[in-house]
Amino acid sequence: MDNLLRLLKRGFWLHGSDLERVVKPNVAFLRECGLHDCDIAKLCIREPRVLRIKQQRLQAMVACAKALCVPHGSGMLGKALQAVASTDEEKIATKVDYLKKTLRWSDSEVGIALPNNPMVLTYSKERLQRLSEFLISEAGLEPGYIAHRPAMLNYSLDGRLRPRYYVMKYLKENRLLHRDRDYYSAVALTPKVFMDKFICPHKEAAPHLAEDYAAACRGEVPARFRFT
Repeated sequence: MDNLLRLLKRGFWLHGSDLERVVKPNVAFLRECGLHDCDIAKLCIREPRVLRIKQQRLQAMVACAKALCVPHGSGMLGKALQAVASTDEEKIATKVDYLKKTLRWSDSEVGIALPNNPMVLTYSKERLQRLSEFLISEAGLEPGYIAHRPAMLNYSLDGRLRPRYYVMKYLKENRLLHRDRDYYSAVALTPKVFMDKFICPHKEAAPHLAEDYAAACRGEVPARFRFT
């Protein structure tokens, strides 16, 4: 614990805090919940007040995380605590209802998605609405597909999700994909690997593809990416 506290003091996150009566008991409690010192340090950097609040409030935050089906010892517990740090149970319930309505998730799908990406609770209604309109209405993904891959909601809609969908759809419609490719697998690739797998191999058949993809990443919709 001393090494952790020295590290946090260096960043001034614990400035003016009562180490013996507040900080150390909070660290011990988070350890009991299964967080390692590196997890606690990351949480404190993202949510600086978490070690300075009363333990009763910290326990309530952990209870909220548990209500989201994020168990003690889960690698997502730190992110779940970050997600619920500045809200209360009533607001969380309201956001969950909005998720169900907007992304068309059932209770069981919410129970699958949130433990794997609790930060979705921090997204604005506008962002979630735009994601839903594209992923479900335009790209035609099933709500359950998204719920099982909630990390896709972390990516930029205009800078990643939409441009890569356009590329894959273009390749498929022009019979340049030799087999069906999973959309999320393509989205999760690094930019370089995506270029190597989906753009570069088609330089001769589609010499314009790299240019069109770059334009799509800037928010434009090239004529060849306007599908009917």
